[in-house]
Amino acid sequence: MSKKMLEGIKVIDLSRNLAAPFATMILSDLGAEVIKVEQPVTGDDARRWGPLIGDKSGYFLSVNRGKKSVILNLKEPGAKEKLGELIKEADVMVDNFRPGVLDKWGITHEWVDCLNPRLIFASLTGFGHTGPYREKAAFDMVVQGYGGIMSVTGSGPNSEPTRVGISIGDLAAGLYLTIGILADLYAREHTNQGDRLDVAMLDCQVALLENTMIRYFASGEITKPAGNRHASITPFEMYPSSDGYLIVCAGNEKQWGILCEIIGLPELEKDEKYYSNDKRNENHDELNVIITSTLKKKTTKEWIDIMEGAGVPCGPVNNIKNVMENEQVLARDMVVTVDYSDIGPVKSPGCPIKTKNYHIDVKRPAPDLGQHSKEVFGEDINS
Repeated sequence: MSKKMLEGIKVIDLSRNLAAPFATMILSDLGAEVIKVEQPVTGDDARRWGPLIGDKSGYFLSVNRGKKSVILNLKEPGAKEKLGELIKEADVMVDNFRPGVLDKWGITHEWVDCLNPRLIFASLTGFGHTGPYREKAAFDMVVQGYGGIMSVTGSGPNSEPTRVGISIGDLAAGLYLTIGILADLYAREHTNQGDRLDVAMLDCQVALLENTMIRYFASGEITKPAGNRHASITPFEMYPSSDGYLIVCAGNEKQWGILCEIIGLPELEKDEKYYSNDKRNENHDELNVIITSTLKKKTTKEWIDIMEGAGVPCGPVNNIKNVMENEQVLARDMVVTVDYSDIGPVKSPGCPIKTKNYHIDVKRPAPDLGQHSKEVFGEDINS
Protein backbone atom coordinates (compact mmCIF):
# COMPACT_ATOMS: atom_id res chain seq x y z
CA MET A 1 0.00 0.00 0.00
CA SER A 2 2.58 2.56 -1.14
CA LYS A 3 0.26 4.70 -3.27
CA LYS A 4 -0.61 8.16 -1.96
CA MET A 5 -3.82 10.03 -2.67
CA LEU A 6 -2.07 13.24 -3.74
CA GLU A 7 1.04 11.67 -5.22
CA GLY A 8 2.44 13.93 -7.95
CA ILE A 9 0.80 17.07 -6.56
CA LYS A 10 3.27 19.86 -5.76
CA VAL A 11 2.33 22.61 -3.30
CA ILE A 12 4.22 25.87 -2.73
CA ASP A 13 3.55 26.99 0.83
CA LEU A 14 4.20 30.68 1.50
CA SER A 15 2.26 30.61 4.75
CA ARG A 16 3.29 30.76 8.39
CA ASN A 17 1.90 30.42 11.91
CA LEU A 18 -1.04 27.98 12.16
CA ALA A 19 -4.13 28.17 9.93
CA ALA A 20 -2.67 27.73 6.43
CA PRO A 21 0.28 25.55 7.57
CA PHE A 22 -2.30 23.23 9.13
CA ALA A 23 -3.97 22.95 5.72
CA THR A 24 -0.71 22.26 3.89
CA MET A 25 0.24 19.65 6.49
CA ILE A 26 -2.97 17.78 5.68
CA LEU A 27 -2.05 17.92 1.98
CA SER A 28 1.41 16.61 2.88
CA ASP A 29 -0.07 13.77 4.95
CA LEU A 30 -2.16 12.81 1.92
CA GLY A 31 0.91 12.60 -0.28
CA ALA A 32 1.50 16.02 -1.81
CA GLU A 33 5.03 17.41 -2.01
CA VAL A 34 4.87 20.60 0.04
CA ILE A 35 7.68 23.13 -0.36
CA LYS A 36 7.62 25.64 2.48
CA VAL A 37 9.11 28.98 1.45
CA GLU A 38 10.53 30.81 4.47
CA GLN A 39 12.28 34.09 5.09
CA PRO A 40 16.01 34.01 5.90
CA VAL A 41 17.40 33.76 9.44
CA THR A 42 14.10 33.48 11.33
CA GLY A 43 11.82 31.53 9.01
CA ASP A 44 8.22 30.90 10.04
CA ASP A 45 7.28 32.84 13.20
CA ALA A 46 6.04 29.56 14.70
CA ARG A 47 9.64 28.29 14.87
CA ARG A 48 10.03 30.50 17.95
CA TRP A 49 6.81 29.51 19.73
CA GLY A 50 6.81 27.14 22.68
CA PRO A 51 6.90 24.59 24.00
CA LEU A 52 10.52 23.91 23.11
CA ILE A 53 11.72 20.34 22.62
CA GLY A 54 15.48 20.62 22.73
CA ASP A 55 16.09 23.69 20.58
CA LYS A 56 13.05 23.13 18.34
CA SER A 57 9.56 24.54 18.63
CA GLY A 58 7.07 21.79 19.38
CA TYR A 59 4.38 24.09 18.03
CA PHE A 60 6.13 24.32 14.65
CA LEU A 61 6.81 20.58 14.53
CA SER A 62 3.15 19.79 15.15
CA VAL A 63 1.87 21.49 11.97
CA ASN A 64 4.78 21.19 9.54
CA ARG A 65 5.64 17.49 9.40
CA GLY A 66 6.58 16.05 6.03
CA LYS A 67 7.28 19.39 4.34
CA LYS A 68 10.42 20.65 2.63
CA SER A 69 11.86 24.05 3.63
CA VAL A 70 13.59 26.52 1.34
CA ILE A 71 14.85 30.01 2.09
CA LEU A 72 13.71 32.85 -0.14
CA ASN A 73 13.41 36.52 0.75
CA LEU A 74 10.45 37.55 -1.39
CA LYS A 75 11.26 41.23 -0.85
CA GLU A 76 14.67 40.95 -2.50
CA PRO A 77 15.51 41.31 -6.23
CA GLY A 78 15.67 37.95 -7.95
CA ALA A 79 13.47 36.17 -5.43
CA LYS A 80 10.37 36.59 -7.57
CA GLU A 81 12.12 34.82 -10.46
CA LYS A 82 13.14 31.95 -8.19
CA LEU A 83 9.56 31.65 -6.98
CA GLY A 84 8.39 31.77 -10.58
CA GLU A 85 10.45 28.69 -11.40
CA LEU A 86 8.65 26.83 -8.63
CA ILE A 87 5.26 28.11 -9.78
CA LYS A 88 5.78 26.75 -13.29
CA GLU A 89 5.99 23.21 -11.92
CA ALA A 90 3.45 23.49 -9.09
CA ASP A 91 -0.20 22.56 -8.78
CA VAL A 92 -1.08 24.70 -5.76
CA MET A 93 0.32 27.80 -4.08
CA VAL A 94 -0.87 28.77 -0.60
CA ASP A 95 -0.33 32.07 1.21
CA ASN A 96 -1.73 33.85 4.25
CA PHE A 97 -0.41 37.37 3.70
CA ARG A 98 -2.80 40.27 4.11
CA PRO A 99 -4.42 41.35 0.82
CA GLY A 100 -2.06 43.51 -1.22
CA VAL A 101 1.23 42.30 0.29
CA LEU A 102 2.09 39.86 -2.47
CA ASP A 103 0.86 42.37 -5.07
CA LYS A 104 3.39 44.87 -3.70
CA TRP A 105 6.15 42.37 -4.43
CA GLY A 106 4.84 41.78 -7.96
CA ILE A 107 3.39 38.36 -7.12
CA THR A 108 -0.05 39.04 -8.59
CA HIS A 109 -2.69 36.60 -9.77
CA GLU A 110 -2.14 37.83 -13.32
CA TRP A 111 1.61 37.14 -13.12
CA VAL A 112 1.03 33.72 -11.62
CA ASP A 113 -1.63 32.91 -14.22
CA CYS A 114 0.76 33.77 -17.06
CA LEU A 115 3.38 31.41 -15.64
CA ASN A 116 1.00 28.54 -14.92
CA PRO A 117 -2.69 28.85 -15.84
CA ARG A 118 -3.36 25.45 -14.17
CA LEU A 119 -2.13 26.64 -10.77
CA ILE A 120 -4.58 26.84 -7.87
CA PHE A 121 -3.57 30.02 -6.03
CA ALA A 122 -5.14 29.76 -2.57
CA SER A 123 -5.13 32.56 0.00
CA LEU A 124 -6.23 32.33 3.61
CA THR A 125 -6.64 35.65 5.43
CA GLY A 126 -8.47 36.97 8.45
CA PHE A 127 -11.29 38.69 6.59
CA GLY A 128 -10.88 37.78 2.92
CA HIS A 129 -9.85 39.75 -0.16
CA THR A 130 -13.12 41.66 -0.42
CA GLY A 131 -15.26 43.68 1.97
CA PRO A 132 -14.57 46.62 4.29
CA TYR A 133 -12.40 44.57 6.69
CA ARG A 134 -10.11 43.11 4.01
CA GLU A 135 -7.00 44.96 5.26
CA LYS A 136 -7.50 44.19 8.95
CA ALA A 137 -5.02 41.89 10.67
CA ALA A 138 -6.36 38.86 12.51
CA PHE A 139 -5.34 36.03 14.76
CA ASP A 140 -7.45 33.17 16.05
CA MET A 141 -8.96 34.97 19.02
CA VAL A 142 -9.81 38.04 16.95
CA VAL A 143 -12.02 36.02 14.60
CA GLN A 144 -13.47 34.00 17.47
CA GLY A 145 -14.67 37.34 18.82
CA TYR A 146 -15.88 38.72 15.49
CA GLY A 147 -17.53 35.44 14.49
CA GLY A 148 -19.80 35.10 17.54
CA ILE A 149 -18.46 31.80 18.85
CA MET A 150 -17.12 33.37 22.05
CA SER A 151 -20.55 34.83 22.80
CA VAL A 152 -22.06 31.33 23.01
CA THR A 153 -19.16 29.74 24.90
CA GLY A 154 -19.00 29.83 28.68
CA SER A 155 -20.16 28.13 31.86
CA GLY A 156 -23.69 29.52 31.72
CA PRO A 157 -26.00 32.33 30.54
CA ASN A 158 -24.41 34.91 32.83
CA SER A 159 -20.77 33.98 32.20
CA GLU A 160 -18.46 36.25 30.26
CA PRO A 161 -17.64 35.39 26.62
CA THR A 162 -14.99 32.66 26.53
CA ARG A 163 -12.40 31.61 23.98
CA VAL A 164 -12.75 28.03 22.75
CA GLY A 165 -9.96 25.95 24.31
CA ILE A 166 -8.29 25.19 20.96
CA SER A 167 -7.54 27.61 18.11
CA ILE A 168 -10.82 26.91 16.34
CA GLY A 169 -10.52 30.14 14.32
CA ASP A 170 -7.29 28.91 12.77
CA LEU A 171 -8.08 25.22 12.52
CA ALA A 172 -11.54 25.58 10.97
CA ALA A 173 -10.10 27.94 8.37
CA GLY A 174 -7.33 25.45 7.61
CA LEU A 175 -9.88 22.69 7.10
CA TYR A 176 -12.04 24.81 4.79
CA LEU A 177 -8.95 25.83 2.83
CA THR A 178 -8.04 22.16 2.41
CA ILE A 179 -11.55 21.34 1.21
CA GLY A 180 -11.41 24.18 -1.31
CA ILE A 181 -8.02 23.09 -2.65
CA LEU A 182 -9.10 19.46 -3.03
CA ALA A 183 -12.34 20.49 -4.77
CA ASP A 184 -10.37 22.74 -7.13
CA LEU A 185 -7.93 19.94 -7.95
CA TYR A 186 -10.88 17.74 -8.87
CA ALA A 187 -12.50 20.49 -10.95
CA ARG A 188 -9.23 21.09 -12.78
CA GLU A 189 -9.38 17.52 -14.09
CA HIS A 190 -12.44 18.59 -16.11
CA THR A 191 -11.53 22.19 -16.99
CA ASN A 192 -7.72 22.09 -17.17
CA GLN A 193 -7.83 25.52 -15.51
CA GLY A 194 -6.45 26.78 -12.23
CA ASP A 195 -8.29 29.08 -9.85
CA ARG A 196 -7.94 31.86 -7.29
CA LEU A 197 -9.21 30.66 -3.91
CA ASP A 198 -10.12 33.21 -1.23
CA VAL A 199 -10.82 31.75 2.25
CA ALA A 200 -11.39 34.02 5.25
CA MET A 201 -11.09 32.98 8.88
CA LEU A 202 -14.15 35.07 9.80
CA ASP A 203 -16.24 33.40 7.08
CA CYS A 204 -15.28 30.00 8.46
CA GLN A 205 -16.38 30.96 11.98
CA VAL A 206 -19.73 32.18 10.69
CA ALA A 207 -20.14 28.95 8.73
CA LEU A 208 -19.88 27.02 12.02
CA LEU A 209 -22.66 28.90 13.82
CA GLU A 210 -25.26 26.21 12.98
CA ASN A 211 -28.08 26.34 15.54
CA THR A 212 -27.06 29.79 16.80
CA MET A 213 -27.88 31.52 13.51
CA ILE A 214 -31.02 29.57 12.68
CA ARG A 215 -32.37 30.10 16.20
CA TYR A 216 -31.90 33.86 15.87
CA PHE A 217 -33.53 33.86 12.43
CA ALA A 218 -36.49 31.80 13.63
CA SER A 219 -37.15 33.50 16.96
CA GLY A 220 -35.06 36.65 17.26
CA GLU A 221 -33.43 35.09 20.31
CA ILE A 222 -29.76 35.97 20.83
CA THR A 223 -28.16 32.76 22.07
CA LYS A 224 -26.23 32.89 25.34
CA PRO A 225 -23.72 30.38 26.67
CA ALA A 226 -25.41 27.16 27.75
CA GLY A 227 -22.42 25.76 29.58
CA ASN A 228 -22.13 21.99 29.28
CA ARG A 229 -25.69 21.29 28.15
CA HIS A 230 -27.31 21.06 24.73
CA ALA A 231 -29.41 24.05 23.75
CA SER A 232 -32.34 21.94 22.51
CA ILE A 233 -32.12 18.47 24.10
CA THR A 234 -32.42 17.37 27.76
CA PRO A 235 -30.73 15.45 29.32
CA PHE A 236 -27.74 15.99 27.08
CA GLU A 237 -24.88 17.36 29.14
CA MET A 238 -22.05 16.86 31.62
CA TYR A 239 -22.79 15.67 35.16
CA PRO A 240 -20.54 15.13 38.20
CA SER A 241 -19.94 11.55 39.30
CA SER A 242 -18.40 10.44 42.61
CA ASP A 243 -14.88 10.74 41.18
CA GLY A 244 -15.06 13.12 38.22
CA TYR A 245 -17.43 13.97 35.41
CA LEU A 246 -19.66 12.11 32.99
CA ILE A 247 -21.27 13.00 29.66
CA VAL A 248 -24.84 11.69 29.27
CA CYS A 249 -26.74 12.13 26.00
CA ALA A 250 -30.30 10.82 25.96
CA GLY A 251 -31.06 11.98 22.44
CA ASN A 252 -34.55 10.53 22.02
CA GLU A 253 -37.53 9.31 24.01
CA LYS A 254 -36.41 5.67 24.00
CA GLN A 255 -33.05 6.59 25.48
CA TRP A 256 -34.75 8.84 28.02
CA GLY A 257 -36.88 5.94 29.22
CA ILE A 258 -33.89 3.61 29.47
CA LEU A 259 -31.89 6.23 31.38
CA CYS A 260 -34.67 6.67 33.93
CA GLU A 261 -34.77 2.90 34.48
CA ILE A 262 -31.03 2.33 34.88
CA ILE A 263 -30.44 5.22 37.27
CA GLY A 264 -33.24 3.92 39.48
CA LEU A 265 -35.81 6.63 38.78
CA PRO A 266 -38.35 4.98 36.42
CA GLU A 267 -41.12 7.29 37.61
CA LEU A 268 -39.45 10.24 35.87
CA GLU A 269 -40.13 8.88 32.37
CA LYS A 270 -43.87 9.66 32.38
CA ASP A 271 -43.82 12.50 34.90
CA GLU A 272 -45.86 15.40 33.54
CA LYS A 273 -42.84 17.67 33.92
CA TYR A 274 -40.49 15.43 31.94
CA TYR A 275 -42.49 13.14 29.61
CA SER A 276 -41.34 14.98 26.42
CA ASN A 277 -38.18 16.72 25.35
CA ASP A 278 -39.99 20.07 25.30
CA LYS A 279 -41.11 19.51 28.89
CA ARG A 280 -37.63 18.45 29.97
CA ASN A 281 -36.15 21.58 28.42
CA GLU A 282 -38.81 23.70 30.12
CA ASN A 283 -38.04 22.13 33.51
CA HIS A 284 -34.33 21.58 32.92
CA ASP A 285 -33.01 23.08 36.15
CA GLU A 286 -35.26 21.00 38.41
CA LEU A 287 -34.50 17.81 36.46
CA ASN A 288 -30.79 18.59 36.51
CA VAL A 289 -30.77 18.63 40.32
CA ILE A 290 -32.45 15.20 40.44
CA ILE A 291 -30.14 13.55 37.92
CA THR A 292 -27.02 15.15 39.42
CA SER A 293 -27.78 13.90 42.93
CA THR A 294 -28.24 10.38 41.57
CA LEU A 295 -25.15 10.26 39.34
CA LYS A 296 -22.93 11.42 42.21
CA LYS A 297 -23.49 8.03 43.87
CA LYS A 298 -21.23 6.07 41.50
CA THR A 299 -17.92 6.56 39.74
CA THR A 300 -17.65 7.65 36.12
CA LYS A 301 -16.52 4.17 35.05
CA GLU A 302 -19.37 2.49 36.89
CA TRP A 303 -21.95 4.69 35.18
CA ILE A 304 -20.34 4.24 31.77
CA ASP A 305 -20.45 0.45 32.15
CA ILE A 306 -24.13 0.62 33.13
CA MET A 307 -25.18 3.10 30.44
CA GLU A 308 -23.21 1.56 27.59
CA GLY A 309 -24.67 -1.82 28.51
CA ALA A 310 -28.14 -0.33 28.18
CA GLY A 311 -27.45 1.61 24.98
CA VAL A 312 -27.41 5.15 26.38
CA PRO A 313 -24.67 7.30 24.75
CA CYS A 314 -22.20 8.46 27.40
CA GLY A 315 -18.52 9.02 28.05
CA PRO A 316 -15.87 10.46 30.36
CA VAL A 317 -14.31 13.92 30.29
CA ASN A 318 -10.70 13.14 29.45
CA ASN A 319 -7.69 15.35 30.00
CA ILE A 320 -4.81 15.27 27.51
CA LYS A 321 -3.00 12.49 29.43
CA ASN A 322 -6.13 10.36 29.27
CA VAL A 323 -6.51 11.05 25.55
CA MET A 324 -2.92 10.11 24.71
CA GLU A 325 -3.29 6.84 26.63
CA ASN A 326 -6.80 5.98 25.44
CA GLU A 327 -7.03 2.54 23.83
CA GLN A 328 -9.35 3.68 21.05
CA VAL A 329 -7.18 6.69 20.20
CA LEU A 330 -4.09 4.48 20.09
CA ALA A 331 -5.83 1.76 18.07
CA ARG A 332 -6.66 4.38 15.43
CA ASP A 333 -3.07 5.68 15.30
CA MET A 334 -4.15 9.11 16.46
CA VAL A 335 -0.99 9.60 18.52
CA VAL A 336 2.00 9.25 16.21
CA THR A 337 5.72 9.34 16.94
CA VAL A 338 8.08 11.17 14.60
CA ASP A 339 11.80 10.55 15.05
CA TYR A 340 14.26 13.47 14.89
CA SER A 341 17.99 12.84 14.72
CA ASP A 342 18.81 15.68 17.11
CA ILE A 343 15.96 15.73 19.65
CA GLY A 344 14.65 12.16 19.51
CA PRO A 345 11.03 10.99 19.22
CA VAL A 346 8.22 13.55 19.25
CA LYS A 347 4.55 12.66 19.68
CA SER A 348 1.77 14.58 17.94
CA PRO A 349 -1.80 14.02 16.68
CA GLY A 350 -2.15 11.60 13.79
CA CYS A 351 -4.25 11.99 10.65
CA PRO A 352 -7.96 11.15 11.14
CA ILE A 353 -8.38 10.17 7.47
CA LYS A 354 -8.13 6.40 7.19
CA THR A 355 -8.08 4.64 3.83
CA LYS A 356 -7.94 1.07 2.56
CA ASN A 357 -6.12 1.67 -0.72
CA TYR A 358 -3.68 4.51 0.01
CA HIS A 359 -0.78 5.28 2.31
CA ILE A 360 -1.12 8.19 4.75
CA ASP A 361 2.40 9.24 5.75
CA VAL A 362 2.46 11.09 9.07
CA LYS A 363 5.88 10.04 10.36
CA ARG A 364 8.13 12.33 8.31
CA PRO A 365 9.77 15.08 10.38
CA ALA A 366 9.21 18.79 10.04
CA PRO A 367 12.13 20.45 8.22
CA ASP A 368 14.96 22.56 9.54
CA LEU A 369 15.03 26.08 8.13
CA GLY A 370 16.29 25.96 4.54
CA GLN A 371 17.02 22.24 4.76
CA HIS A 372 15.95 21.60 1.17
CA SER A 373 17.12 24.79 -0.58
CA LYS A 374 19.90 23.02 -2.48
CA GLU A 375 17.64 20.12 -3.45
CA VAL A 376 14.91 22.42 -4.75
CA PHE A 377 16.94 25.24 -6.31
CA GLY A 378 20.13 23.37 -7.12
CA GLU A 379 22.11 25.75 -4.92
CA ASP A 380 22.23 26.97 -1.34
CA ILE A 381 20.20 30.15 -0.93
CA ASN A 382 20.62 32.10 2.27
CA SER A 383 18.89 35.33 1.35
